[in-house]
Amino acid sequence: MDRIDAMKVFIAALDEGSLAGASRQLGRSPAAVSRAIAFLEQQVGAPLLHRTTRAIKLSEIGERYADACRRVLFNLHEAEMVAAGEQTTPRGLLTITSPPIGGEDVLRPIIDAFLDAFPAVSVNLMLLDRHANLIEDGIDVALRVAELPDSSMTAVRVGGDVKRVVAASPRYLAQHPRIEEPGDLAKHRIVTTTHFGRDNWVFPPADGSSVPRSVQFKPRLVVNSVRAALAAAVNGVGVTRLYTYHVAERVQDGSLQLLLRDAEPPPMPVHLLTPEGRTATPKVRAFMDFAVPRLRAEFARLSADAVSLKN
Repeated sequence: MDRIDAMKVFIAALDEGSLAGASRQLGRSPAAVSRAIAFLEQQVGAPLLHRTTRAIKLSEIGERYADACRRVLFNLHEAEMVAAGEQTTPRGLLTITSPPIGGEDVLRPIIDAFLDAFPAVSVNLMLLDRHANLIEDGIDVALRVAELPDSSMTAVRVGGDVKRVVAASPRYLAQHPRIEEPGDLAKHRIVTTTHFGRDNWVFPPADGSSVPRSVQFKPRLVVNSVRAALAAAVNGVGVTRLYTYHVAERVQDGSLQLLLRDAEPPPMPVHLLTPEGRTATPKVRAFMDFAVPRLRAEFARLSADAVSLKN
């Protein structure tokens, strides 16, 4: 049996959630799908899947093997593109992910210009308040605001002065106790997001200490959308924590006020992230060449705006 073909069957089963689903997707009999999985397990020398009558679940070895299979199949796809002559001209579907506000306000205008410059490329922009798995989700490029762990991903820094800031509306602050240090937040109504911490926020150590300050709270409102948290804070629901570029406009127009400026964590870097080897494809390489200098200019502007923010 062909091992590459068996890998395709294995990944199809994972993507569909069952052997029966893989059978339907690939147009093969259930027995053929089962034989392909059994063949791979024989090659590996260990079970890859735990099977039930309704679903499948990866074994510990299966999880690692699935990641390797996806990389192999992707590299095969790239090789086929080279053979088809697609290695010279950017074309095809480019899948990009970004945090929602960064994607809408910063990245999307750059994508608009990129599409004008490269008419043979289409873009699928996924705006997510979570970090997607680039390999499993078939993503070519990700915009990330975070310290990056060591990985096989290729990262290009496009910004480095995005801060996490605490903010509330003047109306809220007029009706509640003063907030002079991080510990005071425990007495306040907190509007938080799943991305910034559901029940605690961490701040740098106080002067003379090396221990970070962790503030525990019971949030009044938890949302999975930055825009929702921003709107709630503006409406006086409570205190929130977001990035500088999220709140800059609202601080400048007076509808939000920044708090705890002396306790802000260090700035977060911003990267464009791609799976290893993906920049070899013309559509990804063209986008990186096009987007990186424009993103650097835009985040430099946003950093200047952040420096100008006043309490």
